[in-house]
Amino acid sequence: MHNTYNDTINRELTRSLQSAIPNARAEACRLPDVPEIALYLLNCDYSSAELTPEQTRRIMDYPAYWSFCWASGQVLARYLLDHPGWVNGRHVLDFGCGSGVVAIAAALAGAAQVTACDLDPDALNATAHNAALNKVQLTLCSDFAHVTAPIDLIVVADVLYDAANLGWLSRFLQKAPEVLIADSRVKDFSAPNYAWIDRRRSRTWPDLDEFDEFREVNLYRGRATSVPATAT
Repeated sequence: MHNTYNDTINRELTRSLQSAIPNARAEACRLPDVPEIALYLLNCDYSSAELTPEQTRRIMDYPAYWSFCWASGQVLARYLLDHPGWVNGRHVLDFGCGSGVVAIAAALAGAAQVTACDLDPDALNATAHNAALNKVQLTLCSDFAHVTAPIDLIVVADVLYDAANLGWLSRFLQKAPEVLIADSRVKDFSAPNYAWIDRRRSRTWPDLDEFDEFREVNLYRGRATSVPATAT
């Protein structure tokens, strides 16, 4: 993955990354649980040991979520590649796409069209470069409300960490007949028209050495009323 084009993208994303994380750099790497996919992420040997309190606050105020592939993203990407029936021939929307890993997996698994949606312009920029790195086509969108084309499936990874985001669950089912959610943060998840379907272990990459409980990722399926089950 080392060539002139990748070096140029590494430099561009590194400039973006360093606005949030000092001394960091972006590197293209393959994912441990989804080796079919490569992403531009934070360098694996980055050390936060010497960050000043001011630098730490800046990181917390503007976290570069796109520079990590979170455990839920790896799990949901792996799930789609292992069960392409969920996306084959369908229009899929990846909500809060971050690095774009799930959107890329949906495209590789045979989706007819994939829309990657995120409020963060840096995330959309990284997603565009990651899509090119994996030779897939994605449609980028910065506002969920601006998606007007019919959506068959919404995929969501690691978005429910904020309780305020739970209100999106009903909005998803107003936009699409089916939803797939991967989450490692919410315990005792319960929402109308959503059901638990699987649990898998993974980790954030680069490894943040998170608590073991955050390596347990649950998968949930949301279905609008009277929607037939999807083939898996």
